[in-house]
Parts: sequence; structure tokens; C-alpha cells
Amino acid sequence: MTTPVPRAIVTAFLDVFTSRDVERIAPYLDKDVIWTINGPVDLLHYCGVRQGSAAVLDLIGRQTPAMFHIRRFTPEFVLVDGDRAAVLSRMSAVRRSDNRNISYRTAQFLRFANEKLVEFLAVIDSFDAVEQVLGHPIDMQNPNTIVDDDVIAI
Repeated sequence: MTTPVPRAIVTAFLDVFTSRDVERIAPYLDKDVIWTINGPVDLLHYCGVRQGSAAVLDLIGRQTPAMFHIRRFTPEFVLVDGDRAAVLSRMSAVRRSDNRNISYRTAQFLRFANEKLVEFLAVIDSFDAVEQVLGHPIDMQNPNTIVDDDVIAI
């Protein structure tokens, strides 16, 4: 049997996650947390799977800020059911390498045990995010529009 997570814990986690402050985030993470962000890893290096709180905190505190300055991470809808929560959010950031604004929607699916986050799965609108990072639309009808520097993984 799983113990339901109080909505207040989910809300508190989302508040500290939005802050990107690793010292405030750390107490909410299980030491063996599995953190998955689905997306094109070759282009969006923060995507992929991380295991353990140290790896997750490094991602949030060092790796992601090296690529993007997160301006806003706004949870728009939150549903809590038992030990799980589903969140629909909008992420807005500036790419550090060229100051390009990037904004896309993402859904997060969270699982808690003993009021600690044990699993985080984010699904991003990766096609939209990749076009924004590349700075141009991807023409799927004409592969010649993709240049050598473009990395596409959809």
C-alpha cells in the first residue's frame, strides 16, 4: 500500500523547484530519486535520466544554468492522486550562448514516498523546444533545410 502525499507537500516542492535553489530543493528529494526528462538529449543536454539526489541537484544547480537562464517555471495545473501528482507547466528561459528566448509547455509526473520525491518524469514539447533552440522551423518535407550543425532527435 502506498501512502498518499499531502497536496501541501506537492505544492511546497513545486514552489522550491520553481526557485531553482538546490538547498531548498534537496530536502524534498529521496536519496535514490529517478529524474527523467524526455527530449532530444543531443540538443537539450538537460534531458535524459539522472539517478540519485546528487545527480539531480547537479543538473538543477549547475548543468541547466550553464545552458539556460530560467526566467519562469510556472505550474498551470496540478492534480494530486494518492502518492502521485501530475503538473502542466510552462518553462521560459534564455539560452546563454545567444540570448535566444525559449518558452514551451511541459508535463511532469511525480511520485512520492514518505513525503519525498522518488520519481520525476517530465515530457516536454520537444519539437517546439528544438525549433526554438535552433532558431528556425524544422521543415520535415524538405530535409535539405537541416544544416550540419542541427541535431534532430524527435
